[in-house]
Amino acid sequence: MPAAPRAARDFPSSGLDPASFGFPRDLRLLEPAEFRFVFEQPERSQDAYLTVLARVNAKGYARLGLAISKKSVRKAARRNLLKRLARESFRLCRRDLGRLDFVVMARPAARDADRSLISKSLERHWKILVQRCDSRWCNSSSSID
Repeated sequence: MPAAPRAARDFPSSGLDPASFGFPRDLRLLEPAEFRFVFEQPERSQDAYLTVLARVNAKGYARLGLAISKKSVRKAARRNLLKRLARESFRLCRRDLGRLDFVVMARPAARDADRSLISKSLERHWKILVQRCDSRWCNSSSSID
């Protein structure tokens, strides 16, 4: 008997739809124009480890862009870990993130930070930016499709 697809095995009795927690291409910022849109007039949240920018989009759902530079985090393995942590945090929280485009950038202190510190930092940034953008509409007068 063939094994069940991985997604079905991972959530046997949780009642959660595994597909609803995926990270498809349409939830990512991919084009330079999409990043430029966020960089032009962002709401910013920053701590010792990360800087996260956000701006309301016209898509109706949250999207994530990653700008983890070699200048701030030299080792590729560490940059990749930071990207995985950011994607995972976004994937789990995206239902609460509204219609914002986010760009996550690492700061030099992220090089040596523990995974749990980075995860907590990301959760804090999501909450702060959603609150700010809810109250100010985060420059929503002009948006990109």
